[in-house]
Amino acid sequence: MLKVAIGADDAATGLKNRVKEHLNKKDIEVVDFSHDVAGNDQIYPDVAFNLASAIQQGTFERGILFCGTGIGMAIVANKVPGVRAAQCHDVYSAERARKSNNAQIMTMGARVIGEELALMLVDAWLASEFEAGRSAPKVERINYYDALNHPNRTNK
Repeated sequence: MLKVAIGADDAATGLKNRVKEHLNKKDIEVVDFSHDVAGNDQIYPDVAFNLASAIQQGTFERGILFCGTGIGMAIVANKVPGVRAAQCHDVYSAERARKSNNAQIMTMGARVIGEELALMLVDAWLASEFEAGRSAPKVERINYYDALNHPNRTNK
């Protein structure tokens, strides 16, 4: 069974809950890192960093982050060595985030996309796998640059 980490700030709790419900209906286990879970009162950088760290450690293969625009969550998640997060607002980008860039995390903005589009993006992203091929050397180069700044980390 696929296990997906999910997290949102206060601007995106509603969209996160809708996506969480959608994933649960598909028998996908969801672990919620959001600001409002278990009494956590975190701001979005904390949510993104904690979720991305769980991806880095191999606890989850995939993660989905939500904030007002998706931008801040992507910026923070990409600070974690070995993690690739992509902001997705259309189906093609969601697919390419996985197929071309092997992104483990997708981010979305609750203030810029609606619920139905968000569900389409999640489905497209989860159905996509890294294709390697012409993209493999590019992802290897991303990993190379990541390793330059984090020499004690082995990238996935």
